[in-house]
Amino acid sequence: MKKIKVIELPAIKLVDAEGRNWTALRRREPLVSKQILIPQLQAGGYDVEMINLKDGITEMETGVVTWRDKKLTKVLVGRPFEEDPLSADAWAVTINYIQEREAACMLIRQISAGGGKVIVGGSDAFADPEPYLEAGAAAVVQDKSGAANNAICDYVTGNELREPLTGVTLADGQKYRTRIPPLSPDAWPVPSQDVVRQTLGIDYWETQLPKYLLPIGSVMADIGCDRKCDFCETPLYKLGYRRMSPETVLKWFSAQKEAGAKSVICPSDQFLGRVLWEGGREEVLQIMQGIRDLDLAVLWGNGLEIRKLTVGRGMPKGDLTPDLEMVNAVWGWDGSSGCYQGYIPAERPTFGRENYAKLLPWQEHTEMVKAIVRSGVPDITYGVVVGLPDDSHDSFLGLEEAVTEIYHELKTINPALVFNVTPYAIRPLPGTPQSKELRRSGLLRFEDPAIIGGFWTACADTKHLSYKVVSDWQTRIASIGNSELMAWQNITGPTLNVEHGA
Repeated sequence: MKKIKVIELPAIKLVDAEGRNWTALRRREPLVSKQILIPQLQAGGYDVEMINLKDGITEMETGVVTWRDKKLTKVLVGRPFEEDPLSADAWAVTINYIQEREAACMLIRQISAGGGKVIVGGSDAFADPEPYLEAGAAAVVQDKSGAANNAICDYVTGNELREPLTGVTLADGQKYRTRIPPLSPDAWPVPSQDVVRQTLGIDYWETQLPKYLLPIGSVMADIGCDRKCDFCETPLYKLGYRRMSPETVLKWFSAQKEAGAKSVICPSDQFLGRVLWEGGREEVLQIMQGIRDLDLAVLWGNGLEIRKLTVGRGMPKGDLTPDLEMVNAVWGWDGSSGCYQGYIPAERPTFGRENYAKLLPWQEHTEMVKAIVRSGVPDITYGVVVGLPDDSHDSFLGLEEAVTEIYHELKTINPALVFNVTPYAIRPLPGTPQSKELRRSGLLRFEDPAIIGGFWTACADTKHLSYKVVSDWQTRIASIGNSELMAWQNITGPTLNVEHGA
């Protein structure tokens, strides 16, 4: 039996001279992608071992970048790679975030220099395979559904091909387009207890969870999206929208519970996409009841499209009244089961909303968020985007006023509500229309993956403001609400003087 070692990359920090970290340090989170990949490779007949390089506290400096006239040191946190490159027939590395690119390429060079063969996958590799091929990868997988995995593993490990190569780019530049239908998540093998235990986490990137909700499992209940937002890579996958059946979803949740999980993050930001098809609303209700029957807490860590929680299910001319049965099912919390925490992607609820087809008008948005809070969810992260090309001091003042208003209204509904505001600066993800337009316009100020892939490092000017002023506003808006998130990530920033400095 051929051996494949699957690598989880170390965590990343961007540290300034005062020791402040300017990116999201994710060291002990649930390993979502590995819980999907490992069972697929095992089902393909491979002996699979996970090498978790996040499992450690060693800090390894890899370089320095200048941002806002300050030196930020790039630091990997975890443990060094000390494996024999020839101890596996192939190595699998997944890179979903562009800020991981440099660490991944360093690792690929180390393995390939020692004679090992590396297969690379993940969102960043899908969008821009060249850096990974240049680093020495044997192949880059460009089918996000998992349908390409068996063939490319056979090819790289020297097995007889069971099916033609598809959805990959090889080291010599030869490309194989996806010729078979994408694999449905319903066909993903349910992970064994051993795999689930290896992938459980104790950190959740939206908030600090109480100990009684640890450890944290993970379930990706669907892939793809029905939207085509210009900032997102998902439309580039050309998967459409594919979902697990309720029965399969609950098998995955049961596997988390059996392995010891007390809460489960469901990073399917289009989990509600199923409501667009006949019977989909009933599927959502069935799944959420099943989660409650398991006495599990669910965490919507990547944000649900709340427009689909309306009576009109998010359709262009649909009724925008909250579907209260759905809202209570998806967001309700009874003290032990249901939704404990969720990220609401408000994006630009006021000025700039026309950039996001999935958003509700402000009044309807406010009513929906109120309904969500009335459902009982105790902890919300409210995400907004800063740094749109047309942003100015006036637009930021309007955004600040609106977010402050909704915060105070929600606290009157539930004074104990934890409400953190997360203002994300635009991140130009490879291949997206937004990324191409930022470069064409000349507004993008950085190309370093650690900066443009960071969560707190603004990297583009607007037509009216410098990226530094965008960063100031980011810090200021983050102070609305409980403002625990930035403190948890050990991030503080400059205060904004709105009378100065575009």
